[in-house]
This record gives sequence, structure tokens and C-alpha cells, in this order.
Amino acid sequence: MAKEKATGEQNVCINRQARHNYFIEETYEAGLMLLGSEVKSLRDGKANLTDSYARIQKGEAFLVNAHVSHYPGANQFNHEPTRTRKLLLHAREIERLTGKTKERGLTLVPLRLYFKNGKAKVELGLARGKKLYDKRETLRRKVVEREVERSLRQKSKSR
Repeated sequence: MAKEKATGEQNVCINRQARHNYFIEETYEAGLMLLGSEVKSLRDGKANLTDSYARIQKGEAFLVNAHVSHYPGANQFNHEPTRTRKLLLHAREIERLTGKTKERGLTLVPLRLYFKNGKAKVELGLARGKKLYDKRETLRRKVVEREVERSLRQKSKSR
């Protein structure tokens, strides 16, 4: 919590499945064009990035299939929960991402949604899909690291 206050960032939601299903090669920070009811819903923490992805069309970036729940106070002026939202990136970044995503196997995956200095941001990862054996290897490494950490803690306590 102290880290969030120091940097001025407040997480709304994190896509944990993305790091499990993909190798993240690079990350980018993008702004979001949102409606008022979407901002209020995000401030309440009502968002989900599970099946979402980013797409580049005609020189513009879009966040597709991200779910932002209805805001109860908006009544009839509410937004569509899974609408496509425009991402705000520099033209150079969009050109670079266009070239990278045309490579075989690379895609843009949203990693987290957060507020930074009062502005809604999304962290995008340039990702390459993991195979099943890669996922197993990652889990094995985590288990081994946990066991080593545990044994080091026990040794330091016994001294």
C-alpha cells in the first residue's frame, strides 16, 4: 500500500492469467478513452481483463473485450460493459507495435488496469504464447525457488 501511495498509482485489476499463459517481452503504458460512468465504475474496482486483448487498426490502438461493469448511479446513461475502448499511445509506439505484432506469435495483452495521478492507464505486454511444457517448467521453477527460500529461512532461524 505504501508503494502505491509513493508512486501515485492505484491498481484497479490485474490480469494474472496473462503471465501464466504468455512470455512478456516488453511492456507499454497506454491511456484509455473512457466515458464518465466507466471511470466511476473503475474507481469502485469493477473491471475484468481476463479475455481481453489489444488490437491495432488503421494506425490506432484499441482495447477489445475488457469488461467494465455498469455504474449503478448512471441510470439510463450507462455504458456497454465490453465495448471497444481506444488506447492513447504515441504514433511511434503504435508503429513499433504494428511491426512487432505482425511477427509470428506476438500479441498485445493487457496486464493491469490502474490509475496514475488520477488518469486511467492500462499496462500492455508484448507477449508470445507459452506451450503446455513451458507452463509446467515455470511452475517447477517456482516450487524449487520456494523450497530453497524456505530452507534458507530455517537455517537462519537455527543459528
